[in-house]
Amino acid sequence: MKRVALFAVGLLLVASTAMAAGPIKIGLMAPLTGAWASEGQEMKQVLELLSADLNARGGLLGQKVEVITEDDGGDPKTAALAAQRLTTKGVAAVIGTYGSSVTEASQNIYNESRIIQIANGSTAVRLSEKGLKYFFRTCPRDDEQGRVAAQTIQKMKAKNVAILHDNTTYAKGLAAEAKALLKGVKIVFFDALTPGERDYTAILTKLKAAKPDVVFFTGYYPEAGLLLRQKMQMKWNVPFIGGDAQNNPDLIKIAGKEAANGFYFLSTPLPKDLPTKESKAFVDTYKKKYRNAPSSIYALLAGDGFRVITAAIKEKKSVDPDVLAAYLKKGFKDDRGLTGRIAFNAKGDRVGELYRVYKVDAKGNFILQK
Repeated sequence: MKRVALFAVGLLLVASTAMAAGPIKIGLMAPLTGAWASEGQEMKQVLELLSADLNARGGLLGQKVEVITEDDGGDPKTAALAAQRLTTKGVAAVIGTYGSSVTEASQNIYNESRIIQIANGSTAVRLSEKGLKYFFRTCPRDDEQGRVAAQTIQKMKAKNVAILHDNTTYAKGLAAEAKALLKGVKIVFFDALTPGERDYTAILTKLKAAKPDVVFFTGYYPEAGLLLRQKMQMKWNVPFIGGDAQNNPDLIKIAGKEAANGFYFLSTPLPKDLPTKESKAFVDTYKKKYRNAPSSIYALLAGDGFRVITAAIKEKKSVDPDVLAAYLKKGFKDDRGLTGRIAFNAKGDRVGELYRVYKVDAKGNFILQK
């Protein structure tokens, strides 16, 4: 019996040593397929680049860092399955995802599994109003975006405003925030389209009949591109403003440069406009690796999520989620984030004003407005 017991203890010691020597795993949940695949692919590339650099410098706590990626397809049902898979793979935290309704489908799964989640492209206010201990995000919230949208529309001196959303968590929430904040204007239209359709002539005809001075569309870039192209085909020249989910260059491919010319949208500063030396150096490194600069800010916001959690693990010398969550909410501050200064409040929201206004020029470039 003694020999059996000693053998068993020996096996446990070997297993313990092997586990200690294993990599620290960071999960990535991203839309690698589906309508938002370009966002997900760049998120994956950024984390691969950051993890390779970290490992080249010795890794984390003497161990290599491994990124474990799951495709959520930009769909809530797929996201729930992706989250469940990641909870079985020994990840210390999960970065992602893009899309508030997609993130919302995974929140409780990670929280119940005591896994820190740092979303990068999910701005709906309610995501951080649930009191979830392990939820954070590097992107700002829709109440801040709604405030900037209202200010922008009022500067245009519009008297009649139409607001169009797509019934997703993000778009509906942003539409409601903007509507509540718009003062001294008349909301002549407030309704939703169905995402994924190819012809929006009917909803555009209803919008035109309402005679707005400006249209604020709060949905995503695939639908925004179609709306811009089809309203030009209707020879309707009313200005459109979009939310931050429309800052993808695929918008120009869908709409065409002529139709997109003059389109305004809100966003945190795009990769080309980031202010810090660290962000510019990273963009240059990305260019060398992938032969083009990152086109979307959400990839860099995912990168900041990776940098945040690995910095917290290094500082606290722990992967304990309670230790890390407490530190991120009360002691963490990074003045050299890829997207600027990063700190969190008690709800896990990023603090600080980040939104800017962009305008598309005749060449399809996204120009930051002063």
